Amino acid sequence: MADKSELLSAGAIAKELGVSGAVVSKAIKTLNLQPDSKKGACSYYSKDALKKIKIH
Repeated sequence: MADKSELLSAGAIAKELGVSGAVVSKAIKTLNLQPDSKKGACSYYSKDALKKIKIH
């Protein structure tokens, strides 16, 4: 599991990739990515997930 300081929310991934949150949410669903951590209703993903979304 990734270090918690390296985890990103879907919004942070969208900001880093320069796309909308909807694009990232759709990619997460399409790739069937599971969050590395959850805090309440928020899901957090590793940098590895960011790479998968970027090439999707």
